[in-house]
Amino acid sequence: MASISGAGAGVLGRSTSGSPPLVGAYNGLRPSENVRILPKARTDGLARVKRAESRREIKAMVAPTTSAPKRETDPKKRVVITGMGLVSVFGTDIDVFYDKLLEGTSGISLIDRFDASGFTVRFGGQIRDFSSKGYIDGKNDRRLDDCWRYCIVAGKKALEDANLGTGILTKMDRTRIGVLVGSGMGGLTAFSTGVESLVQKGYKKISPFFIPYSITNMGSALLAIDTGLMGPNYSISTACATANYCFYSAANHIRRGEADIMVAGGTEAAIIPSGVGGFIACRALSQRNENPTKASRPWDRDRDGFVMGEGSGVLIMESLEHAMKRGANIIAEYLGGAITCDAHHMTDPRADGLGVSSCIHKSLEDAGISPEEVNYVNAHATSTLAGDLAEVNAIKKVFKDTSEIKMNGTKSMIGHGLGAAGGLEAIATIKAINTGWLHPTINQDNLEADVTIDTVPNVKKQHQINVGISNSFGFGGHNSVVVFAPFSP
Repeated sequence: MASISGAGAGVLGRSTSGSPPLVGAYNGLRPSENVRILPKARTDGLARVKRAESRREIKAMVAPTTSAPKRETDPKKRVVITGMGLVSVFGTDIDVFYDKLLEGTSGISLIDRFDASGFTVRFGGQIRDFSSKGYIDGKNDRRLDDCWRYCIVAGKKALEDANLGTGILTKMDRTRIGVLVGSGMGGLTAFSTGVESLVQKGYKKISPFFIPYSITNMGSALLAIDTGLMGPNYSISTACATANYCFYSAANHIRRGEADIMVAGGTEAAIIPSGVGGFIACRALSQRNENPTKASRPWDRDRDGFVMGEGSGVLIMESLEHAMKRGANIIAEYLGGAITCDAHHMTDPRADGLGVSSCIHKSLEDAGISPEEVNYVNAHATSTLAGDLAEVNAIKKVFKDTSEIKMNGTKSMIGHGLGAAGGLEAIATIKAINTGWLHPTINQDNLEADVTIDTVPNVKKQHQINVGISNSFGFGGHNSVVVFAPFSP
């Protein structure tokens, strides 16, 4: 999730206990005038950070690579991508989605799902004209929270893309096929409606679907119920790092021999009054109401917060051995991934970037590749003041020579999909691998001086990807990085 600043005393900003303020505390999206910022921690391999509120010392170290990296060669443990599915602000067709990104089209507009006229932020990456016809029956469709509707449609489209439609699935060992689709916030509409019924009408008027359709595991559960997939099934909720966490865990199920295929990704539908209002309260969002398409502007000096988005992005992850036995079309290869925690602050990134840089290091070690092999980064890049530069600084620590690396921000066009962000951006990364074209980062008018990596500003570029990484970070200091590459037998 976006790295933002503190919104209220004792919660995200100043301490109410009389102790000094948090390291790097912010008031809104701007550095607070009255907050003492502690000196930056050393980053010479061993970082010692004293959290001001507890005086507790934290030690962290990036383990050096002791031997030459080695990619996995066992076809039972190699993980390939055989299908993709999405629901996005640009629709549900993968090629249309990526064509819009390549064109530099913004999907950000004024919210009309509810009356936002009294909100200080009135725009977002709202999905319109969504249809689940052919994927969800009418009765269930009317009951479901959008979060689960998006998940089911994206999941079934991914299965279709992998040639795993209903007729084929019924002939397979479905105990070897799992589902791991997470959400940062779950069924927020179902939850908000249930609470409203409780407050206004009493508990007897709460819908029996209030709990089932609110909890975050229900996307994976409903998709499995519809398709009969009986393998590992659960959800992960790590805010905006969710989808990458799901990819990482799904791949490990395959590597351990617990599944042949995993349906994995993220889903979110938080553009509702409580969702938008909550992020406004955090002072996380851009307030460019007069020019929404220019609001999401990663790395631009005039950025003022992120833009909310929504949708779902799902991959079919499969062991190479299984994919080859069934003659699947292999789209790309998942080489590895990693997850770490900043252990620093609920919303702000570590000033030294250690959590992110160590996560990138670990992902490359897991993938069995060296930093020199990476030439593309799909960045988290939410368009917040602190988060954008913290990520760039961490990337520059890992990749000493960035002259051949290109880096872009998908959120500049579709907004921040929260728990779905990593799923949508993984699809963008794989499409870049397949097409040889990188979508631009739009609204790059006044680039930060510290950003010396090519951000593919405003216009698409041709670029043959050797190895690409996709970053996602979430509130709570959750960091996740996944590594993709063209498939080569």
